[in-house]
Amino acid sequence: MAYYRQVGSVPPKRHTQHRRPDGGLYYEELMGEEGFSSDSSLLYHRGVPSAIVDARVWDLPDLSTTPNHPLKPRHLKLHDLFPKETWAETDVVTGRRLVLGNGDVRLSYVVSTKDSPLYRNATGDEIVYVESGQATVETVFGSLEATAGDYVFLPMSTTHRWLPHGDGPLRAYAIEAGSHIAPPKRYLSRYGQFLEHAPYCERDLHGPAEPLMREGTDVAVYVKHRVGGAIGGSVLVYPEHPFDVVGWDGCLYPFTFSVHDFEPITGRVHQPPPVHQAFEGNNFVICNFVPRKVDYHPLSVPVPYYHSNVDSDEIMFYCGGDYEARKGSGIGQGSISWHPGGHSHGPQPGAVEKSLGAEFFDELAVMVDTFRPLELGEGALACEDSNYAWTWSGRGPGR
Repeated sequence: MAYYRQVGSVPPKRHTQHRRPDGGLYYEELMGEEGFSSDSSLLYHRGVPSAIVDARVWDLPDLSTTPNHPLKPRHLKLHDLFPKETWAETDVVTGRRLVLGNGDVRLSYVVSTKDSPLYRNATGDEIVYVESGQATVETVFGSLEATAGDYVFLPMSTTHRWLPHGDGPLRAYAIEAGSHIAPPKRYLSRYGQFLEHAPYCERDLHGPAEPLMREGTDVAVYVKHRVGGAIGGSVLVYPEHPFDVVGWDGCLYPFTFSVHDFEPITGRVHQPPPVHQAFEGNNFVICNFVPRKVDYHPLSVPVPYYHSNVDSDEIMFYCGGDYEARKGSGIGQGSISWHPGGHSHGPQPGAVEKSLGAEFFDELAVMVDTFRPLELGEGALACEDSNYAWTWSGRGPGR
């Protein structure tokens, strides 16, 4: 994302001497994507950023998956995964439970009131959607404040930690890519500026405003990384705290973006899902379904038409409002509906007629469409509503 920011103290010219008040040099670090061929930032550290004093294995939570076989749509009730008595012992990093995943993207869920350890994902970018609650996200670039409705974008290998606060728990829906995540290319000029037809722009992206300086010695950082063809974990111990950056500049950094700043695109007749798109990764997209005026043709049908997912799985996370197309299916706040490629899906019985004449939908959902089949993680197996697949017909096997 070619949107330049400068925070803290940097020298007038890159790759030149930047000295401390005592005359010593700060250590310049380039954090860049795709080798030296894409977005990057330069960070200036007090300590040597590559210095470590220990390394050990981090045993990751269960990341195994089970194929969706036989093929069927599914309803997952994520709020069942974390009873209240677990919140104080669970953190947003190590406590995530894998819901769905493939080689391109993993979807996890967590509910927490506990501070996380320092963490870095070296397998790809992360976008974490805050369903409810509040948190300070401390990063090597500085701090972000996140609240309900915020996406927290964390570039690959950004060292950070989550500090929940406020009255309720932090409910977080983590989208972990095996690649990079960016705004759709059709929203951007050839130089990277958001165009006038885009549903959000640079003003809606909130990055760190000042450096975050922390002291400490022998500081552990949990790192998720590639081990052969799989994902593994390590704990690296740094002699000095990694949050020692006095300044940085560039086009690669963490930021928050509120779903409430996404401006819906509407029309006289029903608009297809791409109008809801917010981000894209390799073989997947992220879309927002937000409160909006609906179709205003006199004969319009506001809820979606039935459609076959020829090339994709559709995963809808319901996080607010009243979703018209799923009334009568048991879906509510914290639900996921998963409609896999190869299966035609659409409104529940009766939803089409009930929607006629509607002028406004008060609904909030985050959709991820993948272009390779997903599989069920252990979290999905623990919270599935086994009756969902039969809600269109009214009866299931043996009935």
